[in-house]
Amino acid sequence: MSLTRRSLLAASAATLAAPAIARAAAAPIRIGEINSYTAVPAFTLPYRNGWQLAVEQVNAAGGVLGRPIEVISRDDAGKPADAIRLAGELLNEQKVDLLAGGFLSNIGLALSDFAQRNHKLYIAGEPLTDALVWEKGNAMCFRLRPSTYMQAAMLVPEAAKLPAKRWVTVAPNYEYGKSAVKWFQQLLKAARPDVEFVAEQWPALGKIDAGATVAALEEAKPDAIYNVTFGGDLTKFVRQGNTRGLFEKRGVVSLLTGEPEYLDPLGAETPEGWIVTGYPVNTDTSPDDATFKAAYKAKFNEMPKMGSVVGFALIHAIVAGIAQAGNTDTNTMADKGFPGASFATPFGRATWRAIDHQSTLGTFVGRTALKDGRGVMVDWHYVDGANALPPDAEVRKMRPA
Repeated sequence: MSLTRRSLLAASAATLAAPAIARAAAAPIRIGEINSYTAVPAFTLPYRNGWQLAVEQVNAAGGVLGRPIEVISRDDAGKPADAIRLAGELLNEQKVDLLAGGFLSNIGLALSDFAQRNHKLYIAGEPLTDALVWEKGNAMCFRLRPSTYMQAAMLVPEAAKLPAKRWVTVAPNYEYGKSAVKWFQQLLKAARPDVEFVAEQWPALGKIDAGATVAALEEAKPDAIYNVTFGGDLTKFVRQGNTRGLFEKRGVVSLLTGEPEYLDPLGAETPEGWIVTGYPVNTDTSPDDATFKAAYKAKFNEMPKMGSVVGFALIHAIVAGIAQAGNTDTNTMADKGFPGASFATPFGRATWRAIDHQSTLGTFVGRTALKDGRGVMVDWHYVDGANALPPDAEVRKMRPA
């Protein structure tokens, strides 16, 4: 059979196209990640270590859909306007397949709104406000961490056991703090109708006047305190509270304080006996946790923090959604990929709920203690996120149709 010039050219073109097709098939899946690295380094730098470790592991195992994962990261400096500007750059210039990240709740809400308006998936890692998946939930937004409602629900059974009727609260004056106080008050009153909340303090985030705050709480003569401050505000609050005796003979329930990011800086000043959510990093809580800690320590020569867990789990949660979708089409990922997808975390497997796009990742509840001059979590137990959520009928009432 004679070989025509046309068939020869066609064969040559096919031969040249094969490597290009292979290269295209192996093009990385690009995740545009935004976080408050310079504004909240205590949490976000370990978080970055966590997602870097996960990306390395995923790619070493062959990636997802035969493609490697690539994270293009940006720093929003704790400013919602910067987060939105950076999201636009990642979407329009970097051509990312989806957005991820966020630390502060107000930034998470801003990114969720951006994602909805621009029809691009946003996977929130840390923002804790319930509005993200309920009152302001939308088809483009999924959230990994247990929310303010969930963590309040985890703390209330222990708080209700305290012989306390008069409660005061202290929380940063922005979305996260307001949501955390609202749910704790509602859930505790439901469990203990005899309690009353007699005073509230709302310091500006990062600008707490700890002396005045402690004095105002003491003046209310409470039996117990619900604390939502974190980071530098928490350190100042604890120091002034210790100095002025605010915590003596009073129960304290404190959101996030058991996380190493916030517990470690307290050092020998750590108050003992507080009921907290957190991460007992000095104990292997499960085989998955032990494996994660060993890999993290081998790479970074330090123990992980809660941020490390969030960053690590976030990548695996995203990979699970993409794998179930079978591609990176936004509609397919949002409708068929992420809802119901199960993924591995250092705390065990979790699932993306279809009803509200909240994951079932849980956290630990325990008490603070001093050991060798350092704060640790003791008497802890893990609470599965699936067991700390309201009934589906209640979720449907809160989430837009």
